Amino acid sequence: MSLPQRVKIVEVGPRDGLQNEKQVVPTAIKIELIERLAAAGLPAVEATSFVSPKWVPQMGDNSAVLAGLRRRPGVAYPVLTPNLKGFDAAVEAGATEVAIFGAASEAFSQKNINCSIAESLKRFEPVVSAATALDIKVRGYVSCVVGCPYEGAVAPGKVAEVARILADMGCYEISLGDTIGVGNPASVSRMLEACAGVVPVARLAGHFHDTYGMAVANIYAALQFGVAVFDSSVAGLGGCPYAKGASGNVASEDVVYLLQGLGIETGIDLAALAGIGDWISSAIGRPNGAKAGRALCARDS
Repeated sequence: MSLPQRVKIVEVGPRDGLQNEKQVVPTAIKIELIERLAAAGLPAVEATSFVSPKWVPQMGDNSAVLAGLRRRPGVAYPVLTPNLKGFDAAVEAGATEVAIFGAASEAFSQKNINCSIAESLKRFEPVVSAATALDIKVRGYVSCVVGCPYEGAVAPGKVAEVARILADMGCYEISLGDTIGVGNPASVSRMLEACAGVVPVARLAGHFHDTYGMAVANIYAALQFGVAVFDSSVAGLGGCPYAKGASGNVASEDVVYLLQGLGIETGIDLAALAGIGDWISSAIGRPNGAKAGRALCARDS
């Protein structure tokens, strides 16, 4: 297939990235990060999650983050809502797009949320129903689409089945996540082929972790398949809690550098994005995980 002419990047650093930081990041820093990313041309910035602060203390200021944001026209600020209680709180805080997540691995689902895949998907039905009634868009995540830390390789057919259920439920887009970053272009292509058999490619997104350094290669494979939406995290924020010492999300700077090299439009200012990665890494006291970001900052300093 020919490559897409334009790709949408869904920036997940403020939520998926920061939630793994052990030290609580000040609310003002989170808000500034989101606003800087939107100003750099990111069309969608995942702002926070409405989960119990008992489980994810870092996201305990979710309502304050949404309330403090100066929203830019045309930018989406989705939030994660794992259940109806979280959804109601998100709506009250002003959310206009939400995300739900299921797993393609039974063992992962049981370990993570103490229920089967089928039970977890059933829990989302009232969330999607309530969102539809309020004209709020719902995005679906599928985790462990290539491999699981507990049961190993995951069959492409299982991923496709979960993706189909989320799409049928009403999710406008399904983000396919290689949660532990074990995928390679061959395994990712097999998974995408299965999913594209039940959900149109235009409704699929890629969410690749860089644990084994394969994320950019996997994105290129997905681009060749026609996928035109990818999740990424500025400065590569976010670890992989299931692989000790491993990196997590692919860095937004590295993805945009790839896309620019391929002549694919994103609407993102790469120099500004690299500066944001440098700033947030310094602000939270961690190394900048973006190879392209580090190189650009070094070149321009």
